[in-house]
Amino acid sequence: MTATPDLDTTRLASPDLLRSVFRRHAAGVAVITAVGDTGPVGFTATSLTSVSAEPPLLSFGIGTGASSWPAVSESDHVGVHILGEHQQDLAATFARSGADRFGAATAWRHGPEGVPVLDDVQAWLLCRIVARVPAGDHRLVLAEVVLGDSSGPGRPLLYHQGRFHGLRD
Repeated sequence: MTATPDLDTTRLASPDLLRSVFRRHAAGVAVITAVGDTGPVGFTATSLTSVSAEPPLLSFGIGTGASSWPAVSESDHVGVHILGEHQQDLAATFARSGADRFGAATAWRHGPEGVPVLDDVQAWLLCRIVARVPAGDHRLVLAEVVLGDSSGPGRPLLYHQGRFHGLRD
């Protein structure tokens, strides 16, 4: 057995360590949408997590400096869209700062509560926000699932090593 060197566990690791480790963690890709003062907003998220079945709750993280944060901070509802491997371009559009996320290249419609619903996704949910929990420079958003559709086409899109990938058999 190899001895472990004395570690100073009172200091926090660097943000670079966290990023490096999570680049190795494959995650599903979602787009979160909401209605803002000037129209629809949205962003790509890999932090989507199922929290509870009873009641049906999920969570996602959003940076407080993100362009979508003001709308998410004020909205009662959000749309959660699970992307398929055929939607790498859509994921990249919603991840890119300054992109025209709801331009002609994005197929979408106004859904329940006015929330933008993206077309051709694997699944989508309308969720009611129940809490926004401070978490460093982010907020952890807890949302209750109100309705949705899980009958979309394709296989899941994954994010790994800083790139979007399809699922391999």
